[in-house]
Amino acid sequence: MFKLPEIPYQYNALEPYIDEATMRVHHLGHHRGYTNGLNAAIEGTCFEGKSIEEILKSIHINQTAIRNNGGGYWNHKLYWQIMSPEGGGLPVGDLFDAIQRDFGSFETFKEQFKKAGLSRFGSGWVWLLVHEGKLSICTTANQDNPLMKFVDCIGTPILGMDVWEHAYYLKHQNKRGNYIDDFFNVIHWKEVARRYDEVKQ
Repeated sequence: MFKLPEIPYQYNALEPYIDEATMRVHHLGHHRGYTNGLNAAIEGTCFEGKSIEEILKSIHINQTAIRNNGGGYWNHKLYWQIMSPEGGGLPVGDLFDAIQRDFGSFETFKEQFKKAGLSRFGSGWVWLLVHEGKLSICTTANQDNPLMKFVDCIGTPILGMDVWEHAYYLKHQNKRGNYIDDFFNVIHWKEVARRYDEVKQ
């Protein structure tokens, strides 16, 4: 049975960029719902006892309940970890060098990441991922992610930004661009860099 992951800071810790009310609803409502839905979807199947990564890498596109709830479970688990009250600023270590190598500069990366977030129609996610040693940005619809073999961009996500309206609507209303700008103030670059170091080649 998968359990709802704890958030490693208080619900109000990301203010003024992400408000306490949104954090509570997002974690206790949406993420809990995905967790419970995932457990129900895999009960009695060959996926019982497997890690969430094993599940996501092996599911079929038509296994809708596992796809949606498993993606929602994993995506949000990453999301909480790559934000921090001490976030913001610039990437660190080899990650900073890799961003400059693959995007030209941090500012160019930031511009492309924001553009991807604004261009994602409807609900979905924006990812910074590693594939064959290189960094790239992509978006996925709904709760899909690059671990799934049937999405357009395959790789290992090290940073994910939720652009479902439930991630920002209470504070930012329909202004997704403002939410994206605020998101950069809470990115936990040390954690993103740690994840990069684990998968770089």
